[in-house]
Amino acid sequence: MHVTLKTFIIVCPLLFLAGLIDAIGGGGGLISLPAYLLSGLPPHMAVATNKMSSTCGTTLATIRFIRNKLVNFKLAVPSVIAAIIGSSIGAHVSLMVSENVMKIVLIIILPFSAFIVLNKKLFHDNGSEEISLDRRTYITAVTAALVIGFYDGFYGPGTGTFLIIAFTVFAKLGMKMANGQAKVINLTTNLTSLIIFLLNGQVLISLGLAAAACNMVGGYLGAGLVMTQGSKIVRPSILLVLFLLLLKVVGVF
Repeated sequence: MHVTLKTFIIVCPLLFLAGLIDAIGGGGGLISLPAYLLSGLPPHMAVATNKMSSTCGTTLATIRFIRNKLVNFKLAVPSVIAAIIGSSIGAHVSLMVSENVMKIVLIIILPFSAFIVLNKKLFHDNGSEEISLDRRTYITAVTAALVIGFYDGFYGPGTGTFLIIAFTVFAKLGMKMANGQAKVINLTTNLTSLIIFLLNGQVLISLGLAAAACNMVGGYLGAGLVMTQGSKIVRPSILLVLFLLLLKVVGVF
């Protein structure tokens, strides 16, 4: 597929915004994936190229969380293994699904993901950033990494938020620590599925790299913000992009 200047103009600013929002509390995929679709990419290529940009942005955000000691590596190791398995299966399933089915999935999943991301009642900040490495915590981490990892490999939007909810609700982690653990898993699922999509020729590398640079800047700035500060821009940004995508789906432009 030929990439035009118009494609870069549409994708790059939205990917900066996606990186900012994703680092704050997850859900950047609700902006980044629609950005590629708005630019005219077919669903499979949009999902694949989105993995390149999101991988780079998530990498930078993850580094900042590690530096701030918000990642527990004893918990992260089994989670990463489960995430690799889940996301690799999800990516292969995605490649086997027809383009028409992917469009239907888009119409169904994006509004559902947006509802989860925007419903802050689902977030439970337990305050303490101490992790109790008991059986429940390990089971939660591995199960979330496997199941949500499959979803991220297949499609992706809302992955970070789903992981944060799993860690805060079921593992009883504080919001900051949950965000750090989620970033490690999300980075793993992004990287695993990206490799699979690259091997199958579905990634527009030039567009992905340009978008990645914008996403990384947004991710770096977003990781330095407190979630309550950044949440003010999350809702209107996601709703605007999803509204534009809806207009494109119904053929307005």
